[in-house]
Amino acid sequence: MSLPYDLVMFDLDGTLIATAPEICDAVNDTLRRFDLVDVSLQQVNDWIGHGTAALLVQALASSGGVSVASVRMSETLPAIAAEFDSHYQRRCGTRSHLYPQVRETLTTLKAQGVKLAVVTNKESRYTQTVLDAHQLMPLLDWVVSGDTLSTKKPDPAGILACLDKFDVARTRALFVGDSSIDVATARNAGVPVWALPYGYNMGHPIEGCGPDRVIADCSALISI
Repeated sequence: MSLPYDLVMFDLDGTLIATAPEICDAVNDTLRRFDLVDVSLQQVNDWIGHGTAALLVQALASSGGVSVASVRMSETLPAIAAEFDSHYQRRCGTRSHLYPQVRETLTTLKAQGVKLAVVTNKESRYTQTVLDAHQLMPLLDWVVSGDTLSTKKPDPAGILACLDKFDVARTRALFVGDSSIDVATARNAGVPVWALPYGYNMGHPIEGCGPDRVIADCSALISI
């Protein structure tokens, strides 16, 4: 079987792995430590996309009934972030799970010689932990986390770095994600983008973001 691409890049949260439950656990662990009220899983779902640090700021603002700007300027934010770090490292892998057909699809693509990469806004220390927890690292050729480069998605730098690293033309690459951020990133990089409907798109249907194709699960990548 000859596949129409040499490189497939994936978002992580909401695309390969459902991570919201354990992120929510770590956020609420942190909020309780500072006598703040819990946030809901749905709220966490809607905040995922810009990286864990941004999500924590959103949670603190919501729980405390204050503005995001005031949280970012707070002198206590570094201490709260350190508390969250310990909770999330402990929680990583405890309540997340692979979406259907992820492992099978990655295994098949790798056997076909396709280069596989993750481009995520999640910070590298969490990215590594959750990928290791689900034994995905051996299937990946490279991981670009939110702090690997100087910019994050929707800046196209992560995708462009992958194209350069593997010397793959834009027409032979594909980005797979679950959010408007992912679609915008791919568009900014000039590569095709497919989207999954089950992830974290801030409460909005992915179809409205204009991906090239919406697929039911990752197995569509090997059933062309």
